[in-house]
Amino acid sequence: MTDVQTETRSVTLERQLPHPPEKVWRALTEQPLIDDWLMQSDFRPEVGHKFQLKADWGMVDCEVLEVDPQRSLAYRWDAYGLKSVVTWTLAATTTGTRLTMEQTGFQPGQDQFYQGAQAGWPRFLDAMEAVLAGL
Repeated sequence: MTDVQTETRSVTLERQLPHPPEKVWRALTEQPLIDDWLMQSDFRPEVGHKFQLKADWGMVDCEVLEVDPQRSLAYRWDAYGLKSVVTWTLAATTTGTRLTMEQTGFQPGQDQFYQGAQAGWPRFLDAMEAVLAGL
């Protein structure tokens, strides 16, 4: 029997993008492009690099955990008591790239963070698609 009170939750989104993985990777890892679709940052795609994402509502402390060019990227995402991990996975398809974003680590009692992620990530991905269309 599982204790529901201790289970963490995740937010997972998948998008089929009409762009090759190389182009999607640029949007995920080039700081000026990240600024355009996610938040202002000092990101570098180097494992161990600590960076911040800044928005009008505050700041997220991050650290790069995994970099596998054009395949996957993961970073720690800590803000206001939420300690989570965001993982991006890219898979080439015949029409472009299947991009999967998963944010894991939402603890019991963090419904506001969980609901915020469920609402926010689709908007971020829409903004990424606009950035990709302009590249």
